[in-house]
Amino acid sequence: MIKYTGPKKIKTAVFISGTGSNLKNLIKFSKKKNSPITIDLIISNNSKAKGLSYGKFFKIKKKVFNFKNKILIEKEMLSVLYKYKIELICLAGFMKILSKSFIRKFKGKILNIHPSLLPKYKGLNTHARALNKKDKFSGCTVHLVNSKLDSGKIILQKKVKIYKNDSVETLSKRILKQEHKLYPAAIKKLFG
Repeated sequence: MIKYTGPKKIKTAVFISGTGSNLKNLIKFSKKKNSPITIDLIISNNSKAKGLSYGKFFKIKKKVFNFKNKILIEKEMLSVLYKYKIELICLAGFMKILSKSFIRKFKGKILNIHPSLLPKYKGLNTHARALNKKDKFSGCTVHLVNSKLDSGKIILQKKVKIYKNDSVETLSKRILKQEHKLYPAAIKKLFG
């Protein structure tokens, strides 16, 4: 694990696949004086990801990788991460599974945010699954990434009440608001 000793901040890459709302939130967090990180690189597997626009707006380098050949692409990604001296990776809606080999090279240095209270509802469609099971609560989790899907050490979680009239959309919106608070809090817990 990286130890933040200030004033040098931890060089961070954020991996995205879509809108990048957690990316935008992490960028804003990184600009705060007491933040232990800087966002130095955005990586995506989707050239049409809306979140890539934040790279241009905030003047952060961005790279898009086509995942047709995962082994070659991960080698290229590692090369780019090393080039920019990245010390921490934050997965934020990144919809590709990283290989065990890639994870080993950044062991203890990859965080993920997941929209459920892990270990419940690993993988996709978490909100629908929680609603179908008539759960009273759902939430979100920040965890370290290991070789098993959504199974790494839990750093922080936030519980969100499920209401009887909730839909996937309404629950998703409320959980996303909590994700925006939880990710920076987890980073501060680990490195602050």
